[in-house]
Amino acid sequence: MPRPKKQRRICGRPAFSCYKPNGVTMRELEQVRLLPEEFEALRLADMLSLSQQDAADKMEISRQTFGNIIASARFKVASSLVEGKALILKEDEQEFDNGYCNGSK
Repeated sequence: MPRPKKQRRICGRPAFSCYKPNGVTMRELEQVRLLPEEFEALRLADMLSLSQQDAADKMEISRQTFGNIIASARFKVASSLVEGKALILKEDEQEFDNGYCNGSK
């Protein structure tokens, strides 16, 4: 039996729920789903330029787990851009932690 998945700290929310190529309807596009933890990893590592260890600490996960998450996120974004797929930013199962994100914890 696999270990239960540890809850990750997610502070960033996407501005929109999906990104897609112009001029093509969603029905015609293959979709790539980006998980909330993958979005947060991209935000911390690529937008805020945190090291993998610092970003992992913020998400309360190991550095190795963070490395796996960021690699998956980068692959999904790259394949979406290169192959013209819709990028769906999934927002279920994770809770946004206002207290933690505003620095009160």
